[in-house]
Amino acid sequence: MTALHFVVPAGIDDPDVPSGGNVYDRRLCRALAGEGRRVHEIAAPGDWPRPDAGARARLGRSLADLPDGAVVLLDGLVACGVPDVVVPHASRLRLAVLVHMPLVDEGDARLDALERATLHAAAAVVATGQWAMKRLIRHHGLDPARVHAVPPGTDPAPLARGTDGASRLLCVASVTPRKGHDVLAEALARTADLPWTCVCAGSPTRDPGHAARVRGLLDRHGLLDRHGLTGRVDLAGPLTGPALDAAYDAADLAVLPTRSETYGMVVTEALARGTPVLTSDTDGVPEALGRAPDGTAPGLLVPPDDPAALAAALRRWLLDPGLRDRLRTAARQRRGALAGWDDTSRRMAAVLDGLLEETR
Repeated sequence: MTALHFVVPAGIDDPDVPSGGNVYDRRLCRALAGEGRRVHEIAAPGDWPRPDAGARARLGRSLADLPDGAVVLLDGLVACGVPDVVVPHASRLRLAVLVHMPLVDEGDARLDALERATLHAAAAVVATGQWAMKRLIRHHGLDPARVHAVPPGTDPAPLARGTDGASRLLCVASVTPRKGHDVLAEALARTADLPWTCVCAGSPTRDPGHAARVRGLLDRHGLLDRHGLTGRVDLAGPLTGPALDAAYDAADLAVLPTRSETYGMVVTEALARGTPVLTSDTDGVPEALGRAPDGTAPGLLVPPDDPAALAAALRRWLLDPGLRDRLRTAARQRRGALAGWDDTSRRMAAVLDGLLEETR
């Protein structure tokens, strides 16, 4: 079986900076290897997608060292900002680019143009969902035949026990403007008359200024938990492994107030435990949320960047036992329909094997 060379950002296993893209890359590597495919992982150190000269040179050497005709899957965070490094190899390597988040979301027109150049040169482009695939085709003018959707899988998990069935809220997301913790803070302040506690599990280091603003909002509203002495919101920092499992197990409702999300892996992580989700009706999130086999939604969708709408949905959840029962039943039904990482592996293998077929 032909080997796969997978170029990933260095540090994808760093517990201090967990991300959906890192989890996807790591689980895909394991799933492909588990099916007998030889996977050669190439770690690319650098501040991607804006690397310095040293990082660019190292990536160029890594690609130059690969034999002609090699199948190479590149994480888009590494590849999309450096077409001058990647594109010269497109004629001799079978290049596929995995786009977790389009660089247009960085708000930088130059990065957007660089990504377009990289993706037009790649033999295949892989998005993490149907919405993201259609967006890439439309935004960059790509040939639809070369763009594929390979959604992330979900690990099986035991049903969450919850706390009291209503009051424990959990938000799993890095504390960045895109994830909407400031929206959540304002919504929680509007529902402070109701009984709830909230754990926010996510790294504050990607945007320290924004993290400080969120902390200030919570503190001003009297909601910040200072080592269990006061307040109702615990900014727990990044959680992984057993600590994250315990947080999910105690949750009654998962909340993701995101402004923009290519897919939303934390949505399916919560649903894998039968936990309903309150999240934004934006981008690829509805695709991740999905519906139970009977058509019932396993959560609530609200407009993004709307604290009043988020607060109203929280109030409905906390005050309506019938709604909670319906959503919990739908979440448990949706749980049984979630695809695993073996499905992700098969889909990706089909894309990569297709690159080989084109050369025969």
